[in-house]
Amino acid sequence: MEPLGIFGKVLHDPLFVGLLIIMLAFVFFIYLFIRRIMTGFQEGIQKGQR
Repeated sequence: MEPLGIFGKVLHDPLFVGLLIIMLAFVFFIYLFIRRIMTGFQEGIQKGQR
């Protein structure tokens, strides 16, 4: 009996692992994109106040 049970079987499935990696990369990309937009917006506000 595996200690991880069904999760151990799922993590050995290459399709699931590939989809998980793609989803995590997409979320990370969206985070960086939104962060860049917000910092650019903040810098624009600060330049406009000067």
